Amino acid sequence: MIDSHGLRRNFLDYFTRLGHEEVPSASLVPGDDPTLLFTNAGMNQFKGVFLGQERRPAARVADVQKCLRVSGKHNDLEEVGGDEHHHTFFEMLGNWSFNDYYKAEAIEFAWNYLTKELSLNKERLWPTVYEQDEETFALWPKVTGISPSKVLKFGAKDNFWEMGEVGPCGPCTEINYDRGPNYGPDYPKSAPNDPHHHRWIEIWNLVFIQYSREADGALTELSERFVDTGMGFERLLALLQGVGGNYRTDLFVPILNHLEALIHGHETIESDPMAFRAISDHVRTLTFGISDGVMPANEGRGYVLRRILRRAARYGRKLGLEEPFLYRLCGDVVGTMGLDYPEIREAAAHVTAVVRAEEESFGVTLDRGLALFHKEKERVQRGGKRVFPADVVFKLYDTFGFPPDLTLLMAQEEGLGVDMAGFERLMEARRKDSRRTVTSTVSYAGPPWRGPEGERRNVFVGYERLRAATKILQIEPEETLPRGEEGWILLAETPFYPEGGGQVYDRGWIEGSGVRARVLEAARKKPGSVVVKVHVESGTLEAGSEVEAVVDKERRLKVQAHHTGTHLLHAALRKILGSHVRQAGSLVAPDRLRFDFNHYQPVTRSELLNIQETVNRWVDGDLPVEVAADVPLEEARQAGAMAFFGEKYGDKVRVVKVPGVGMVLCGGTHMNRTSRVGLMWIYSENGIAAGVRRIEAVCGRGLRERAVALDGRIDRMSRILGGPKDEVEARVEKLTERVRMLEEER
Repeated sequence: MIDSHGLRRNFLDYFTRLGHEEVPSASLVPGDDPTLLFTNAGMNQFKGVFLGQERRPAARVADVQKCLRVSGKHNDLEEVGGDEHHHTFFEMLGNWSFNDYYKAEAIEFAWNYLTKELSLNKERLWPTVYEQDEETFALWPKVTGISPSKVLKFGAKDNFWEMGEVGPCGPCTEINYDRGPNYGPDYPKSAPNDPHHHRWIEIWNLVFIQYSREADGALTELSERFVDTGMGFERLLALLQGVGGNYRTDLFVPILNHLEALIHGHETIESDPMAFRAISDHVRTLTFGISDGVMPANEGRGYVLRRILRRAARYGRKLGLEEPFLYRLCGDVVGTMGLDYPEIREAAAHVTAVVRAEEESFGVTLDRGLALFHKEKERVQRGGKRVFPADVVFKLYDTFGFPPDLTLLMAQEEGLGVDMAGFERLMEARRKDSRRTVTSTVSYAGPPWRGPEGERRNVFVGYERLRAATKILQIEPEETLPRGEEGWILLAETPFYPEGGGQVYDRGWIEGSGVRARVLEAARKKPGSVVVKVHVESGTLEAGSEVEAVVDKERRLKVQAHHTGTHLLHAALRKILGSHVRQAGSLVAPDRLRFDFNHYQPVTRSELLNIQETVNRWVDGDLPVEVAADVPLEEARQAGAMAFFGEKYGDKVRVVKVPGVGMVLCGGTHMNRTSRVGLMWIYSENGIAAGVRRIEAVCGRGLRERAVALDGRIDRMSRILGGPKDEVEARVEKLTERVRMLEEER
């Protein structure tokens, strides 16, 4: 019998033999796609190819993609536990053709894999096709020898795939497996697409992307055609292992067995299948989500994980588990899947710590929240009502941290409805109150540039030089800017770095015949240009005039030292605290750096000193800082380059590498050797959100300036205390003790 690891390798090896490049699973966090909360399908990482925004070096690829469906249109959370085949976390097997092979080959590859490689019974396979796709309908019998009567036609709802309301789309053909009479009687031909008929299960979907849906609803033929396939890994594994359901495969059995052991046999999966399945599913989601850098929080992706954890914790209470237990099950996920997903093995200790801390935090209020729920439930039932009130749902959420969908689940178990509309009204009232107490500020992002798009582009030369002889292409708000005025200008070539990726903008000067303007700010302006805000100190700036642009060199060098120092700090954090550490935000300024990162506990004093010493060893090592431009994005990722928070990446990227330390994708400016960073001093570490820590540090010249300022403060303190500087600490301690004694005497 094939196990889960063997099936993954079998699938990838099969398609590798057919000329496909094996590509790794993308992260669950789609960093370059703001339309998605989580990666929810195998096609996500290839979306840019389908949209014509990028090209890949290989025309055929295959992968096993980890997915989460817990939000938006694809949300299976409320279905999980109720049957054997719904999950929040799941894996998708896929093979892809980017304008290479098409329908006939895709059908042949899929049929041969299922019937020859895996030896599934041909008689139990039933394809479905789009009712207007006569080409695919004819290909099935021709390619496979299957009877035309077994190829079933359905409408667009079931067999036409669309990325969105507009964009790439096309017909699909699904391969369904008939599990036999043990799972139900014979059904009409509509059965494969009827969710109530569990005898049939869909195992593979082959999508043929050949159209583009226009805004008016019309379909236009694409110049290139693609094959996009997805096969449910858990469903296929259950079929091959002959166990009748996904939760009975080797993916889940170790988790379920451990869960039974924790409750000492008081309950089993047969006595409460909903709880057992939900817990085993949710612990997989938590393990993979946290390993990919998502931390439980009160908003966004973090809130999704927090909801899932609290849902699982409440199921644990149903099974009699009063103490934290989910963290104990994370190791079973790692043991089962760590060979194929090394990232969860590397982050195992971190995942355990995060889950345990979250469980302990929620456990403080869980029992009180459950008590309130049962009290209100009994009151509703005594009154003969069937709807749980909105104000109690809100209180459970606001006071006890119960996500509303958890309250909804508990009410449904008691046969009650929930006034969710009323809850939403209360939430909206809360949001309005919050908005009234917060002053909103909007930063001015630059002027509304006039003229054709091509005239709004310029060339950034600030990596190579800090001075540039250039021409003023445009001025806003007028075509001239006299002395004493401020405005925005667009240069043909600009050395000024705009704010981005945490690095602050350059400042400097614009100089010309009889004119000098101070550059206050540089900003990125779409499409593909950098503009600068200036204050004219003498003369008049005019569009079309020749000028020299000069970056403030001293300021830029301070910024560069802190940017290279930020990369060294990130590498040191991962080395000392663990590979789970990921950037969550940053500021790179002339006088300091600020680095936010995922970590679930305070960094100890000894850890901070170790991190600081590690950075300074690299600084003392005078290592080269190597920069490579125009590297293919996928090549950089496969080489291990890390992405930085806040950066946007195209097909080609800029890679910054320090040998022996690491490499990152970064568009910022850097020192050419680590020694030029100067020593780093970490002067602050604190928590800023659940699971997010912040370090502030200073490097090089900034460190000298801060040291001088600090020495001045100590000098002033010594004069106040009436003693030499080296006695300040002792005198403060003595004074503090005196104050304490006086307070006790009162």
